[in-house]
Amino acid sequence: MSSPQTFLRQRTNNPSPKEAELQNETNTSRPRREEIVWGKTPSGEVFRVPTTHDVLTTLFHPGYPKSHLDLLNLALLGLQLVIFFVLPRSAAQVFFFIYFAFWRGAYDAGLGWILTKQSKKKWIVREVQRLGWLDADRCPGIRNWIREQLAGKMGKDYSFDELPLEYNTWLLFRQAVDVILVNDFLSYCMFAFSCFRVPEDLSMSVHVMRWLGGLALIVFNLWVKTEAHNVVKDYGWYWGDVFFQRGALVFDGVFELAPHPMYSVGYAGYYGLSLIAGSYAVLFVSLAAHAAQFAFLVFFENPHIERMYGERKAIAKRTPLVPNSRNKTSTPASCSTSNTATPLFEADPADILSTPAVTEGETATETELETEIDDETPVLSPTKKPSQHKSQLSIASSLSSRSPETSAPRFRKKPVSQHDLLNKYFRRDVVVVRNIDLLRANDAMLVLIIAYSLGMSFIPRLSDAAMLRVHFLHALTWCLIHYVGLGHLLNAQSKNKFMVRHFMKNYHYLTNDTGGAILEAFSNWKAIYNLSMCMTYVSCIGVVWKTYSIPQDWTVGNELLRHTLGVLLVALHVWATMESYQVLGLFGWFFGDFFMEEFPANLEYTGIYRYLNNPEAMGGAAWFGLALISGSRLVLTLAVVRHLANMWFLSRVENPHMQKLYGDSLRKDAGFVKVMKSVASKNARIAGRHAPELKRVVKEVKGTFDKVYEETAEAVEEFLAKSRPRISEVVEDTKILLQQSRERLVITRVATDLSSYDKSKYKVAIVPSSLGANAFHLGEPITVKWEAPQKHSRRDWIGLYRVGANSSTLVTKTSSLGMWVPVHDGEWEGDVFLGLARPPTPLDRSGTVTFKGNTLPWMVGQYEIRYHHDGKYNVMSLDGPIEIYVDRPSELNFTTVRVSLMHIVPLCLDSDPSLIPISCKAPSTPQTPVPSQSGVGSTTTDTTDAAAEDTDADSFTAEDDPAKDIFEVDGLGVDDPEVDDRDPDDFSFWSERQAKRICAAIEQIFNVEYAPEVVVADANLTALANRILLSKEVLPEA
Repeated sequence: MSSPQTFLRQRTNNPSPKEAELQNETNTSRPRREEIVWGKTPSGEVFRVPTTHDVLTTLFHPGYPKSHLDLLNLALLGLQLVIFFVLPRSAAQVFFFIYFAFWRGAYDAGLGWILTKQSKKKWIVREVQRLGWLDADRCPGIRNWIREQLAGKMGKDYSFDELPLEYNTWLLFRQAVDVILVNDFLSYCMFAFSCFRVPEDLSMSVHVMRWLGGLALIVFNLWVKTEAHNVVKDYGWYWGDVFFQRGALVFDGVFELAPHPMYSVGYAGYYGLSLIAGSYAVLFVSLAAHAAQFAFLVFFENPHIERMYGERKAIAKRTPLVPNSRNKTSTPASCSTSNTATPLFEADPADILSTPAVTEGETATETELETEIDDETPVLSPTKKPSQHKSQLSIASSLSSRSPETSAPRFRKKPVSQHDLLNKYFRRDVVVVRNIDLLRANDAMLVLIIAYSLGMSFIPRLSDAAMLRVHFLHALTWCLIHYVGLGHLLNAQSKNKFMVRHFMKNYHYLTNDTGGAILEAFSNWKAIYNLSMCMTYVSCIGVVWKTYSIPQDWTVGNELLRHTLGVLLVALHVWATMESYQVLGLFGWFFGDFFMEEFPANLEYTGIYRYLNNPEAMGGAAWFGLALISGSRLVLTLAVVRHLANMWFLSRVENPHMQKLYGDSLRKDAGFVKVMKSVASKNARIAGRHAPELKRVVKEVKGTFDKVYEETAEAVEEFLAKSRPRISEVVEDTKILLQQSRERLVITRVATDLSSYDKSKYKVAIVPSSLGANAFHLGEPITVKWEAPQKHSRRDWIGLYRVGANSSTLVTKTSSLGMWVPVHDGEWEGDVFLGLARPPTPLDRSGTVTFKGNTLPWMVGQYEIRYHHDGKYNVMSLDGPIEIYVDRPSELNFTTVRVSLMHIVPLCLDSDPSLIPISCKAPSTPQTPVPSQSGVGSTTTDTTDAAAEDTDADSFTAEDDPAKDIFEVDGLGVDDPEVDDRDPDDFSFWSERQAKRICAAIEQIFNVEYAPEVVVADANLTALANRILLSKEVLPEA
């Protein structure tokens, strides 16, 4: 169930007969010592665990006294047997189905809920404390009754008064569990027996196999349960580890047979009894009961084991697959010498290349002794540190031993780690539909394939007219996606490099990959654009196909003329498109100047562009040609919509970008327009006296079209102009409402006993920061002093709130969002008050609390401190405001960015020495103040201007950092093998929340957004600094 016995099982070789005989003689001559098992309560009290007996022995053995709960249990069991024999079969089936459902619900739902609360909040123990059941002063009668019930069932080594509250509570709890387990088992058997029948039309051999198979499953079930109980004992059977600890989690025996044998193969008897009963009702009830047991496992057992025995594993910790020894960086002579020596560590290729297995608590087979032996074994594995006993030369001796010819600079190759390999070959890959990103072409195609497959499968059979409407909507959708949807995407890329920014934010690129995000963004754009264009034409052709019918007589009417003109327009479309592609090439065809700036910004009006500025306008000729060929108004509607959408794309997306990029080099009139203007002027002179008349008509016609176009454009512009601020206001209001809704999702509880407390004696004050002001750097711990009357509530707490979030100074009406600490932290476990009975002392009148880690605000701004009474929201005192700020370097280069990260990263990692970079621990790293734009407590550092000017973001690596040279030369950690294999700038995380803090800090300092996955993939100060500089270079407006 939860945990086994604590003694260690040592595997030994089989002794020879003589050795066995000698060992038996020795054992018989030596007095046998009784095994002593020790337990430990959550408060740290150690006690001797008495011997317990299993439920079947204590319940049915006549030699054991029966408690009142045992008598109740036996009465319930006897009542079931009586009801089974009294009721008719049909009534018995209904009764025992309901009765079994009740006990099964009491087991899986009832015990699961209670045990979860006990595991998280020690709820059962706290309730016994609150009710005083085991308190001789408060409830002596109940205490004596419980004492009698427990003492009668235990052995001579049990002493009720000497054992802690947690153990006695567990014994009382297991009494209730016995009632549930035994009645659950018998009620299921009674239900199965009431549903027993002999299936007809089956041969005798089938009946025999059915009975043999059923009995085998039942016997196997009993064996699994018995063996499991022998392994975990009563301590694990009754979830004793939610009350007290009794050693490490060590499972063997039947627990090596299958995962979670108590919940998987341990219920094989359900299906054996179903076979014997020959009833589908029993089978389905068995399946439901087994599923409920798995729910108990998933929602209580596994989370409890993870909380109890799970070991925290650092995220992004670079454990080298092969140790990086300093001997490898020595002179060639030393290298040749070391090659002949016996290696200190041997690395098994399987251990190096395989992923370390995660040993779950339920299936672990290693004992504590074996674990200790493994830690000392000099075999390298990805998760084990090398021995610290390897000899190394000091820096001074190695330098003095080098000759002038061999004193070349050292180049230490960065060891390969599993973390780097994973981030090299895997980047938010799609698993089924998780991590879908529609800006990745492969993901977009996957979504389309799934959507089309589901559509083809689930769309019902429609009439021809309905299918035609579906095809029209399909083509219209793709037309709007291609011109309007991708137009907005391209416009965002033109204005603020939206796609490049998206890929830089969400995907990790190697430090020396300067153009990886641009290349990936452009590659995905090309694929998405080509996909959309193809689907636009294919969907249009689908509508044409549904509406086209071959004429019966080509000479009747205008059939031949329509087809001829339609084919000519399609041919014109194809010719204009091919001519445009020849001039534009791949770069222009895929709008490369929206993404890449390396190409020269010059225009060449050749080919079809000698005559037209926008030959794309002729590209819509095919749509009108297809409308003529099909003779369909739907196709004509598509052609008009496509033409208008293309005009919008040219006027709102392409032309503004061309104007921004090429400026005055754009020509106003194309060759065709110039020729037409010259011909019009010549004809005007020839026309003579008719010229004024013609001019007037032309002006009127032109004016009419211009007026219609201008009015339409003005209406659209006015609509967009009016909508834009409203949409922006809606977005801002939504953000504010979401923020406020998170803060106000709280039911304000107020105390009614404030009259007995003097608010003037409550005082809370913020301890100034290291700068001597109420200004704290983002992530810096905030210490608060408090004063209160001696008899103040032990449930008092202090919260941190945004200034202005609460209008009242008497009652807090918004949530602290986790930014709170209890006044008496030792009497709380997480957010649960333990309710320990401790008399007030004079020392309780004042104290200090510290906000740190998750209780700190990770957004800059002004905040205030509020002291609350008795776990409620009554404000007894407040102080503030305080300012949370960040230091923004006045100039951006590698040194200033890295120094800023050296300041903020340890704060985001809670200054945990096992997580923060080694370079941040080096006391010899020179740090001098650097100009800051925050204006409040600048603590960032900078080097000389000359060093800053020579800094190149693309060429800096971890080995170029002078702080690391000082770190190594000073001898800090030279003999430490972990320093040998670890880049001094590497850091790791306990949780993704810490990575999110770093992302928030980087965004507020450098105005660059990164996803937590990117920061986790880098996990290095140098790599992260180079990434920030590259982002600022690629996104200058960031």
